[in-house]
Amino acid sequence: MDKKRVIIVTDGDRTAQGAVERAAANVGGLAVSASGGNPTPLSAEEIMELVLQAPQEPVLVMVDDSGKRSKGPGERVLEQLAKDERVEVLGVVAVASNTDKVEGVAVDVSVTREGQRVYGPVDKDGIPEPAGRYKVEGDTVDILNCLDVPVIVGVGDLGKMDDADRQEEGARITTAAVQEVLRHHGLA
Repeated sequence: MDKKRVIIVTDGDRTAQGAVERAAANVGGLAVSASGGNPTPLSAEEIMELVLQAPQEPVLVMVDDSGKRSKGPGERVLEQLAKDERVEVLGVVAVASNTDKVEGVAVDVSVTREGQRVYGPVDKDGIPEPAGRYKVEGDTVDILNCLDVPVIVGVGDLGKMDDADRQEEGARITTAAVQEVLRHHGLA
């Protein structure tokens, strides 16, 4: 059985959900809309069933801890999906937030609110972090330090970033972040 190709996005509020759905459509994939929520409303197994039923790929899955600093429902789902042998996690779009006292995660590349690629982290507004900062800090990213995922793409707050990522205008920043994951695998 072929594994389903999945991209995990560490945000799931209503605005992020709209941006992820638009980005999925933009790349010919499918967003698991039911995985959206703040916090993640479904279990990993419930999300996995929806992923396996998806008629097209990549399948974008949202996970969200709703600001919780410790391992919350979003990180638990992310961890289980990353270890599930029925899927191939192509990568993770790691979303920055204003959550204090988190470890954060190093990224392979980030997409700024202007749509530029940078080799370092961005903040919640999609602005590159100053020199000496190496990690995207968000409420649902710390678990990534314990997982082996092929590529991590940093990005600001999905659907927002001072309207740079509006769903109505194509969710261009979220789409660019998803395309970075696909490009890593030669799929874009």
